[in-house]
Amino acid sequence: MILHPLIKEPELEFGDARSICPRQGIAEHGVYDIRLPIRRKEIFIGAVGTPEGLEKFQSWVERSSNYIEPKFNPKVKHLMPNFHYPFYGFNEDSGFRTKVTFGEFNARRINPQQIEEIISQADKTDRIKLAVDAYFDHAQYLNDHRSVDVIVCILPNSLVEAVYRQVKDDNKKPTDEEVEADLTQKAIRHAKEEAKDEIEQNFRRELKARTLISLDTPIQLVWERTLQEGDGGNNQPEATRAWNFFTALYYKTRESIPWKMVTNPNLPATCYVGISFYRSRDKKTLHTSLAQIFDERGQGVILRGAEVVTKDDDPRPYLTETQAHDLLSRALGKYRFAMENSPGRLVIHKSSNFRLGEIEGFKSAAKETQIDNVDFITILDSDLRLYRKGSYPPYRGTHVELTRENHLLYTRGSVEYYQTYPGQYIPQPLEVRVVKSSESPRLICEEVLTLTKMNWNNTQFDGKKPITLVCGHKVGEILKYLEDVDDDKLKINYCYYM
Repeated sequence: MILHPLIKEPELEFGDARSICPRQGIAEHGVYDIRLPIRRKEIFIGAVGTPEGLEKFQSWVERSSNYIEPKFNPKVKHLMPNFHYPFYGFNEDSGFRTKVTFGEFNARRINPQQIEEIISQADKTDRIKLAVDAYFDHAQYLNDHRSVDVIVCILPNSLVEAVYRQVKDDNKKPTDEEVEADLTQKAIRHAKEEAKDEIEQNFRRELKARTLISLDTPIQLVWERTLQEGDGGNNQPEATRAWNFFTALYYKTRESIPWKMVTNPNLPATCYVGISFYRSRDKKTLHTSLAQIFDERGQGVILRGAEVVTKDDDPRPYLTETQAHDLLSRALGKYRFAMENSPGRLVIHKSSNFRLGEIEGFKSAAKETQIDNVDFITILDSDLRLYRKGSYPPYRGTHVELTRENHLLYTRGSVEYYQTYPGQYIPQPLEVRVVKSSESPRLICEEVLTLTKMNWNNTQFDGKKPITLVCGHKVGEILKYLEDVDDDKLKINYCYYM
């Protein structure tokens, strides 16, 4: 076992300089695409909600156009200013250098009585269906009759309780251990025997799926209680909420680019691919493959692949050589058309081991596209833990070589920039398996760490998984509601799924 030097926190590229922190980078250097000749300097927002919810959203937009001071916990001795970062305002003069336009003309009101009728339904399925219908109808009107870039759906607190809270674990992201258990043959047999007629119901996923195939405009959901002034009753300070909300909003405005990865001019242009699988809503043995491709700007395409099955002696899904070839070939074709170029190097991430047939299929698809450099990387949660002196866990960026092929990488841990460990539990490192690669394991780990910062849904930069795998989880959540929809009707951009 070799403990390598700490991987430095990767820098990101912003408007006129670099920074390791998305919040500081946007605040002090502007979003990346201010350097591009074509960008949006005004964003038109449509919104759907109750009259009270729309009023709160209007106030939130007006407050967030100005500076929001971070709130500190008086019990904390060290204020950690870099962690509690102020929001500099979403306006034309600072940060995003764009203004938001929202008013009555782009608002659609839902009668509070309609919300009460939805909540009064005894059956969970009925509540979700009626709520999805109500928001979709108004969103469709805005999409068809108003010039809006993003549609915000504001959920009253009472409706949130009805479609989320009263459904056990419906809005809870499963732990890594639960995901692994779910893929065992025992879990599959149990699902067949005990839940033959049970179909997953989730308000957010159903609404996203329905708007994804019917509307050209991305939607963004927001809970009404998160719009209130100050920090009372919310898990996050108001400044942090503003950072996360408006960064996601900005990205959803026709592929705007808040920040990008720093590229090495001495290396070929690199494209990062995530291969993942998702299960159908009835939790049967059927799995469907996904390919997510990103360039250094975070732009790319998402493509659904073939339905796959598992073997009795191995419940983990995998692709045949033909399926692997066809999936990557189609994805590269879509990528080449969208980006108008092909990458010089391909890095493929998978959250399970590669089979020989998969490797051969991916390699042949890459060769047909004249891509000679292909890296195959498996990224798993590790059962190992490291400890260092003191009360805090190892630093993010800690890199341990177990063997030439197997490496431990802490993507969550103590962060020097934050002057703390910003998590609640003992962090779990990733196991990075370099199956085949033309580059060094050190560079592979550096890229994984950088890709954890390419999730525009969260401006706290110490994400655990790279966007190649995070995207697959989020996209699969939505696509399982669209199993009967033709592939050519699905959106290829991640902004519609997040």
